[in-house]
Amino acid sequence: MHKTVTLRLDNDTYEMIKKHALADNRPISNYIETATLRFIEETDYVDDFEMENILNDKALMKSLRKGSDDASKRKGRFI
Repeated sequence: MHKTVTLRLDNDTYEMIKKHALADNRPISNYIETATLRFIEETDYVDDFEMENILNDKALMKSLRKGSDDASKRKGRFI
């Protein structure tokens, strides 16, 4: 179900967003939604380079496996 959100922007910000939306041939609301989702994806998820570094960090992987095992066994405190 779609939701309506009211957003207050100063004039300069609105004009900047409007300019980019027009360049992408999108309504302003769609541009804001798409830009927001892209930002969230970039900040919430790990890119291939970061994932490779994580998987190659032996101490980190050992700690993650131990934490996962402890969670499976319901050991420790979860906060």
